[in-house]
Amino acid sequence: MKSEHKELMKQRKRNICLTVAYDGTEYHGFQRQKNCTAVQNVLEDVLPRIFNDSIELAAAGRTDAGVHAKGQVVNFFTDGIIPVDSIPRAANRLLPNDIVVTAAREVDRDFSALHSAKDKIYIYKVHNNKIPNPLLRRYSWHYEYNLQLEPMQKALEYIVGTHDFSSFKAAGGAPNMNPVRTIYEAQCEKEDDMYTFRFWGNGFLYHMVRNIVGTVATVGNNRMSLERFKQVIVSKDRTKAGKTAPPEGLFLWQVNY
Repeated sequence: MKSEHKELMKQRKRNICLTVAYDGTEYHGFQRQKNCTAVQNVLEDVLPRIFNDSIELAAAGRTDAGVHAKGQVVNFFTDGIIPVDSIPRAANRLLPNDIVVTAAREVDRDFSALHSAKDKIYIYKVHNNKIPNPLLRRYSWHYEYNLQLEPMQKALEYIVGTHDFSSFKAAGGAPNMNPVRTIYEAQCEKEDDMYTFRFWGNGFLYHMVRNIVGTVATVGNNRMSLERFKQVIVSKDRTKAGKTAPPEGLFLWQVNY
């Protein structure tokens, strides 16, 4: 939601909250773009046709180009009268197949998809096989080198708790953002040749999950010791961490309020 329009929008009668799932492959992230198509552009084109009202969204978080979501949350103010039970069906008739409204509800006027969020869960998938699988290429990082589960699980234990995550913060995020975050849970499970990472925390820095996964993969590949991984965290130096894992494997899974 544009800051200069916020007060005007809040004068409207209803505050609507939507849960949205999308395949981010064809989009330049979630946040509205001028010269390319983002998920927000599509939603703000379709929703006015349902509500007969101009719509400006606020979102729980912006996802980058190629990143997916199962549980993105948005809210907006409107004078439109469509019942909330009818919103998902009406929206999904007009939306492309790779964006789906999964739930809708009317919320208090003070609710903000961004500011009211208490914590978030991200999932990251790594397909570990020498041969790529074309059916998985949109939804996982194809990693052809050997990985070991146990050292990666141990490395993830070190990031649980409250830490300064500057070592995993990419350039390009909001300036002067506090790099201290609390991670409640960080784990990795393996099923066949797919590794699934799960991160639950009170907030995440720009590219933080992808940078952690890229670094933990070097531990799983025996190119970084657990002791060195601990030193990377303490150093607060991005140059000492591993590369950024690609966007395809990342999912905004759930936002809790």
